[in-house]
Amino acid sequence: MKPYSIAIHGGAGTLIKGLMTPQLEASYKAALDTALEEGYAILEQGGTAIDAIEKAVCLLEDSPLFNAGKGSVFTAEGTHEMDAAIMDGSNLNAGAVSLITGIRNPVTLARDVMERSNHVFLAGEGAMRFAAELGYEKLEPEYFYDEVRYRQWQGIKDSDTFQLDHSVKKDGKFGTVGAVACDGFGNIAAATSTGGMTNKKWGRVGDSPMIGSGNYANNKTCAVSCTGSGEYFIRGVVAYDVSCLMEFKNMSLAEAASEVIYKRITKINGDGGLIAVDAEANITMPFNTEGMYRAFKTSRGDKEIGIYA
Repeated sequence: MKPYSIAIHGGAGTLIKGLMTPQLEASYKAALDTALEEGYAILEQGGTAIDAIEKAVCLLEDSPLFNAGKGSVFTAEGTHEMDAAIMDGSNLNAGAVSLITGIRNPVTLARDVMERSNHVFLAGEGAMRFAAELGYEKLEPEYFYDEVRYRQWQGIKDSDTFQLDHSVKKDGKFGTVGAVACDGFGNIAAATSTGGMTNKKWGRVGDSPMIGSGNYANNKTCAVSCTGSGEYFIRGVVAYDVSCLMEFKNMSLAEAASEVIYKRITKINGDGGLIAVDAEANITMPFNTEGMYRAFKTSRGDKEIGIYA
């Protein structure tokens, strides 16, 4: 087997140390560690990158600590609208869903779009009909209710304000989740899942489910999962931009990711970060914010779990 590795994130942004209690920090690190180790175990047993990232993201979606799945933020209507994407770098197959409700693990539905439909991206009612045809259970809103998320929404509901999950606020609670991996066969994959922004209106969709913006994978270059100010990551086509710099400018993984996060995206006032892996199992995790929930583990014996810069 070739070298293998996995990296995960749980959002980037204004992580103010004063708002983070030791107990909460320990909870975040424990949740990251569990997702990391379960994903890594699949790679260790000879499993695929796709299986590893789906498992890791599902575990993050099941945690109320992150803005995905169970911990998703409230829309202006007081509902939860979730987005997710997954991509296989070995064949450029991809699946994505947007504006879905009641689905416990949006990333799994995105994978089913990739593998069990002839399409890449399903949204809203159509995506929900597809899920129903496959026998998905639609969970009650209570499953997704979280007191911190509810208080965030109460602070700005009935206004024209929306709140990016990683912006400054009283409750230090974040973020979009994602995973990238390189398996022992040299194949790479990426997945991203999010509940979007608090008080979002009009069916707003961010970068997370958009192939090339918030999520991308290609064995020739890299697998990328982004987190941050989605509107800017869409405009910058961030995930694909990293791949392009590697393919056409012969940059290394670290060089390309740094160029995009520290230079290109900041020129249009975008903030956030990304995790990326290449087919040699190299990992990079740049971010231009105060912090990013992140973790990685490699078959070379390296492991790190971090929150602050």
